[in-house]
Amino acid sequence: MAKKRPQTKATKPQTRTGAGAAGANEPVPVVGAREPCPCGSGRRYKACHGRAAAHAVTELVQRPFEGLAGESDWVALRELVPAATVELTLKDGLPEGVPSVTLATVLPMAWPALRRDDGSVLLGLQNDTPSGDLSRDLATTLRKALAAEPGTPVTAGGTDTADAEPVRLQDLLDADAAFEPVVHAGFEFWVPDSKEQASPDVAASLERANAAAIPTVKLAGVDAAYWCETPEKNHLRWVMAHAEERLLDALARLHAAGSSSLGEGTRLVGSFRAHGLMVPVWDLPTSMGAEECEKPAAEFAERLAAALADDAPLTPEERRARGGLTNRQVTLS
Repeated sequence: MAKKRPQTKATKPQTRTGAGAAGANEPVPVVGAREPCPCGSGRRYKACHGRAAAHAVTELVQRPFEGLAGESDWVALRELVPAATVELTLKDGLPEGVPSVTLATVLPMAWPALRRDDGSVLLGLQNDTPSGDLSRDLATTLRKALAAEPGTPVTAGGTDTADAEPVRLQDLLDADAAFEPVVHAGFEFWVPDSKEQASPDVAASLERANAAAIPTVKLAGVDAAYWCETPEKNHLRWVMAHAEERLLDALARLHAAGSSSLGEGTRLVGSFRAHGLMVPVWDLPTSMGAEECEKPAAEFAERLAAALADDAPLTPEERRARGGLTNRQVTLS
C-alpha cells in the first residue's frame, strides 16, 4: 500500500519565497532549471533558488491529515479500507452548480476525481500523488474537480486551476463538520443509478474492483477501528491518534500484563505506521465477526486509556514487550 511519490518539475511560471541575493522572503519566479536564477546571483536556477523549491515539492509531510476532523479515519480510508465514502463540507460552502462533494476511497480507472453529470464531485483518496504533501495534492485535485465541466473526470497531472497560492485540505474543508465514513460492500456507488448505464470501461473497472475488495466493517463503538475478513482469519485494524512513543508504552504495559487481546483466540500481532499515526492490528478467529468485536474493543479502549495515563517507568518485562511490538511494526507511508 505504500505509495511512491515521483518528483515533478514546474510546468508554468510560479512564484516561491526564498532568501539569497534577492533578499529574504521576496517572491522569486520559477524558471527553467538550467536558466539563470532571476535573483541575480549568476548561478543556474537549479543550483540557487530552485534547490529550495525542489525540496519543498518533494519533502514528505508526515501527518498530512493533521488538523482535519476524523484524522484517524482519513488514514484508514487512504490505506486500509477498500470501499468507502464520506460527505465533505467546504469552509466556504458549495459553489453554484455543485450539489455535493464526496470523498471516495477509489474511483473508476483510478481517476483522481470526477465531476458527475449532475455537477456533484467525487474526490479519490487512494491515488499516487506528485509531491510529499498528500493534503496539498488532494486539495489541488479538488479545486480542479470543482472547476471541471459536469460529466468530466479529473485525470492525473497538470496544475491547480486557481490563480491563488497552493492550498491544503485544511484550507478548504470545515474542520468542525462531522467526518462520518460509510463503508460499502463494493463499488456500486460509482454508478448510483444503474450498472447498465455505466460505460464499458467503468463496468470492467467496477468488476475488477469488486473482485479484489476485502469485506470490511467500521466498528460503531470506538473511533477508527475496522474489522476485515480474509480467507485464513479475520483482523481488527485500529488507527490511533495518540503520540507513537506513549502509545507503544501503553500497549507494552497491556501486553506484558496479558491484557492486550480482544478475548479468547485473539492476539495483538503488531502495528502499521501510516501518515504519522499507529495502527495496532489484532488477529481474530474466523468465527469472530464485526459485531462480536464491539464489546471487547470498547473494554480494550478503557484499559488503554488507563495505560496511557500511567507515567511510571516501564518494568523490564514491559520493555521486552515494547521491543517486540516495535519489531513488528510495518510502515505503509
